[in-house]
Amino acid sequence: MIYSRDNSDGPDELPPLSDDYIAPAPRVSVQAFCETTATADALQSAGVDRRLAKAHLTIKMGGMESAIETYHSVPTPNVIILETKAGHDILTGLDELASVCDAGTRVVVIGSDEDVAPYRELVRRGVSDYVIGPVQTLDVVRAICGLFSASEDTPVGRIIAVVGAKGGVGASTVAHNVAWAIARDLALDSVVIDLDMAFGTASLDYNKDPLQGIANAVFAAERPDSAFIERLLAKCNDHLSLLAAPASLERVYDFGVDAFDAVFDTMRLTTPVIVLDIPHQWSGWTRRALVGADDILIVAEPDLANLRNAKNMLTMLKAARPNDRSPLYCLNQVGMSRRPEISPREFAKAIEGPSLAAIPFDPKMFGTAANNGQMIAEISAGHRISKTFVHIANQLTGRGEPKKPKSSLFAPIINKLRAKG
Repeated sequence: MIYSRDNSDGPDELPPLSDDYIAPAPRVSVQAFCETTATADALQSAGVDRRLAKAHLTIKMGGMESAIETYHSVPTPNVIILETKAGHDILTGLDELASVCDAGTRVVVIGSDEDVAPYRELVRRGVSDYVIGPVQTLDVVRAICGLFSASEDTPVGRIIAVVGAKGGVGASTVAHNVAWAIARDLALDSVVIDLDMAFGTASLDYNKDPLQGIANAVFAAERPDSAFIERLLAKCNDHLSLLAAPASLERVYDFGVDAFDAVFDTMRLTTPVIVLDIPHQWSGWTRRALVGADDILIVAEPDLANLRNAKNMLTMLKAARPNDRSPLYCLNQVGMSRRPEISPREFAKAIEGPSLAAIPFDPKMFGTAANNGQMIAEISAGHRISKTFVHIANQLTGRGEPKKPKSSLFAPIINKLRAKG
């Protein structure tokens, strides 16, 4: 059975657990046959969800009878969604549908508590999934996407997009250090994709000088496959790789809206976490990358321009992603000497939500790291800024903070006894 979750956007909203992750559906055709307007409305809402952006969804009324009549004369799509009436004989209807259904078509049945057909019999007749109604938008999204999710042995990539509310706020530095924390502290295989073609700094921050990178993938004559992408990656540590930007002005980088779709889709097949370092610009492809990401982090400095931009971005992204958790934001370079700042509390009040973290202004620490091509954790793993990046990494990956074991009154005595033993 598929369950929906509360998607309230309150200021104290908690990040979702990693179990809530839904991988996007591929380019498939889906036809639904509904008995009630409530189910049709849920399907209509699901059709505009970012995870079904590539799916072509058609909604009709009439349920099982309408589906059988339709497919007597036309071929079946990749997926059929059937809502059944309470008390009707589902098994007989499925037997009749099977006689007109093309091989390879997947069937999702939306039933009710009054259905008496055993799930085993439904599976035997080719039903891919069975959902108890009434359904919500996320139930539909999860049902369709779940049909095409990779097996448990194959990781399905989670895309995290990091972008600055304004140029020069240190969004790239945050992105690179968070990716390092995801790889080192969470031990998740990760890839950083530097999307600032002309001025990207990821290769400098990781002290790498790769000859190839994201430009080779996006300008490739054919759709890039996993083997091709693998050859373009520069290894940063055991769990982290880099798809670097050329950082060259030899050409102008004007991209279409879907220019990076093939690269992202290929990366999802092999990499558990993909961190996008998105430049501060507003175009079709940057908007698409942000809306299509699984999680978003906006980096802002505590001033008025950043406040306005961050608020505008949050408002737009919430509207474009109604079934996802709200984008997160963090404050960077907080406490710069002699600079008037908006306090984190006032910033949160205007944004209508607290920041994920407030990273202090530390020019010596960040300057040393930048000049040495190192991450903050490489300079001082125990520094509070390093711990802040680990905190952000935990929240963005849906893992939350690791729980500390409860202390016991007898712990000191037990430890002494163990030491003597």
